[in-house]
Amino acid sequence: MSDCIFCKIANGEIPSEFLYEDERVVAFRDLSPQAPVHVLVVPKAHHENFVDDVPAETLASMERAVKAVAERTGIAESGFRCIMNTGSAAGQTVMHLHMHVLGGKPLGEGLIPA
Repeated sequence: MSDCIFCKIANGEIPSEFLYEDERVVAFRDLSPQAPVHVLVVPKAHHENFVDDVPAETLASMERAVKAVAERTGIAESGFRCIMNTGSAAGQTVMHLHMHVLGGKPLGEGLIPA
């Protein structure tokens, strides 16, 4: 999608430092972090949300990215939270599938980033 900010980041049109990249997904730090570690895992192909017929291979790449990010950022042992919002009523503000990986401190209830 030509006007999608996450498509542009994931495909290198907007420079970003990736913590993880493979042929299907990238992971980069959130610009408005809600925790000491707040990383977004984003598919390179545009999918609006989690229920947008996302290929199994893309979801598997997202899982590998989460594991790599958790290890690289030092939250694998202490624990972390993964969140995918689906639709504006759930708080999704960028309509491109993405997963938030949050950690680095105890995370209280009610922390639901967009």
